Amino acid sequence: MANVHNLDPTASPLDYYGYELRRHREAHGLKQGQLGEIIFCTGSLIGQIETTKKVPTRDFSERVDAALGTDGLFTRLVGLVLRSQLPTWFQPYAEMEAKATYISTYQAQLVYGLLQTEEYARAVLATGIPDDLDSLVAARMERQRILEREQPPLAWAVLDEAVLLRPIGGREVMRRQLARLLEFTGHRWMNIQVLPNAAGEHTSLDGSFNALRFDDDPDIIYTEDLISGHMTANPETVRDAALRYARLQAAALSVEESAALIARVMEERYGDRSQPEQRTVA
Repeated sequence: MANVHNLDPTASPLDYYGYELRRHREAHGLKQGQLGEIIFCTGSLIGQIETTKKVPTRDFSERVDAALGTDGLFTRLVGLVLRSQLPTWFQPYAEMEAKATYISTYQAQLVYGLLQTEEYARAVLATGIPDDLDSLVAARMERQRILEREQPPLAWAVLDEAVLLRPIGGREVMRRQLARLLEFTGHRWMNIQVLPNAAGEHTSLDGSFNALRFDDDPDIIYTEDLISGHMTANPETVRDAALRYARLQAAALSVEESAALIARVMEERYGDRSQPEQRTVA
């Protein structure tokens, strides 16, 4: 295990977090096990976080702040720590996403990351065979906090109908994921449309893309390939993407019709089958 005395707090957000956790714990005269007892975890977990062997969660950070009276220090730091756990190539997009005032996305394969449940996200991220799945899931959930702001970005998601039909994680996971989408019905800031299979060919058969709009910066278009992501502010690309998106929205079901389809798929495809069917007797 790494020697915490040798940690360089400037090396990464995780190193800084571990360094500060140990410093504040010792300033309170607490051993790792003693702090663990106060915040209902093991001393071993405290040690792993102090030596960057384990990534802290937001819940852990809030409990540490309460126990050590650190005025929200670790709750603020954990956001930086979790964002640093995202793939290196994805971090620039996540930073821009967090600053955007308007987000529009077309998703051909998966539910958009900001709308995923934790179970769904775990099933998706596990396909990449990551070294630390828990950290990646926590980082994805952290991204979603932008929707909880007092003034969140206005967001519009067009999901291909195939997204609803692909059983990521199994039937129960999908049922809860579709229920999550339905929570946004009538939402002030987030709108969801479904592009039905009946639409046939459309303007984004090439795949998914995101568009970000800002108050003071140029619009950005983001796409992904097999191994990395790509952002561009090229005006011609931005105009082309805006035209494609407008046509996608026109071909998609209305927000109300989309909610009805999601609800129908949730019940018909992923409904509760634990109860035997009732048979009527003539």
